[in-house]
Amino acid sequence: MLSLSHIRKIYQLDEYEPYEELLQSEYTKPVSILVPAYNESAGIYGSIRSLLSIEYPEYEIIIINDGSTDDTLEKLMDKFQLKKIHRVYRKQLESKRIRGVYQSAIYPHLVVLDKENGGKADALNAGINCSRYPYFCSLDGDSIIERHAFLKVLKPIIESDDEVIASGGSVRIANGCDIQNGELKSVGLSNNPIVLMQVIEYLRAFLTGRVGLSSNNLLLIISGAFGVFSKRWVVEAGGYTHTVGEDMELVVRLHRYVKEQKVNKKIIYVPDPVCWTEAPDSLKYLRRQRKRWHRGLFESLWKHKRVMFNPKYGSIGLFSMPYFFFIEFLGPLVELIGYLLLIVSLFTGSIQIQYALLFFLLSLIYGSVYSMAAVLLEEWSMEKYPKVKHFTTLFLMSLTETLWYRPLTVIWRVEGMIEAIFGKKGWGEMVRKGVSND
Repeated sequence: MLSLSHIRKIYQLDEYEPYEELLQSEYTKPVSILVPAYNESAGIYGSIRSLLSIEYPEYEIIIINDGSTDDTLEKLMDKFQLKKIHRVYRKQLESKRIRGVYQSAIYPHLVVLDKENGGKADALNAGINCSRYPYFCSLDGDSIIERHAFLKVLKPIIESDDEVIASGGSVRIANGCDIQNGELKSVGLSNNPIVLMQVIEYLRAFLTGRVGLSSNNLLLIISGAFGVFSKRWVVEAGGYTHTVGEDMELVVRLHRYVKEQKVNKKIIYVPDPVCWTEAPDSLKYLRRQRKRWHRGLFESLWKHKRVMFNPKYGSIGLFSMPYFFFIEFLGPLVELIGYLLLIVSLFTGSIQIQYALLFFLLSLIYGSVYSMAAVLLEEWSMEKYPKVKHFTTLFLMSLTETLWYRPLTVIWRVEGMIEAIFGKKGWGEMVRKGVSND
């Protein structure tokens, strides 16, 4: 209900908000766009093309080649005519050795760092060290950004007089969209049911969960695919740490740090600016992604366990942390036990079939209605999927989620929980096909 109220309040923001004035305003903050890239050859060119065409008065693009073993660096050098330069930068955060700094002869505000492999967090720390501006944005190497997205995501920061120290935008699925040379020509949907269910899942997560949490400054995650941060506060908090869920861990640590400093700062989510990213289109890679996300959730919660139920940290300690632990982390285990008990009880005759069927139908209806509500909210307010066919497809697919997709994600998240408990590390291999037609 909080999400619905907030989204309707900013409905059709483009028609009323003077974004053109922000382009000329002296208060608009310059921003460094950091793009960590490890074996992103398939999509990196389209992503950079989309960044070069954004409407924002002053920005720099820093691509961090994190020891790629494919031709990512070679493609960048060829496409953007990179030349090696000597650039002095302040090492405020620890990172692996920088092997070289390159600048584009075509676009002077495009810089590429070539460094030893250290993981995404290490790459972002290196990018922060090299950045020149007071705010930075972290973007995935396979993402396509909308033209006005930066004006929208930075507007709350510009207007808050530094009260807002981090702002995140929406992430949508690019599979099925028509993207030419890094520009979104038209929004489309994939024919793959696995991808369609992720579209619905993203709509539900961003348009309901994050909006509701953000409106009360309870947000514990800004997606690593699209988020803007105050460099000063991130550096003071210690930068990114080497965890599987480095994006969530940083947000939790920022909340913790500002509470310990006893200052009033906000971390918010802005639903309108959109970044389009490639989603896994097979069960194999989707399973790896969900297990990794759940391990990242556990790492962040465990690393900051002293915040849990601690009144010193206000609503973050008394509400957000317990919510993410009991509902987001333990929830899949409780749900899986419920599935198993239901099956066992049917064979042992320890439950009444009528009641079991009624509760099953209740679960089916609740889950489907929740998903359908997110689709309806998107159509009602955001209107990113303009065709009636898109809306109908998503609406009908949402009815099937409880039957097959949700049980699969529950099993994978429990697997991730087990891996987290036994200390498994690493991301696991993910194959990128690229979403832009170069």
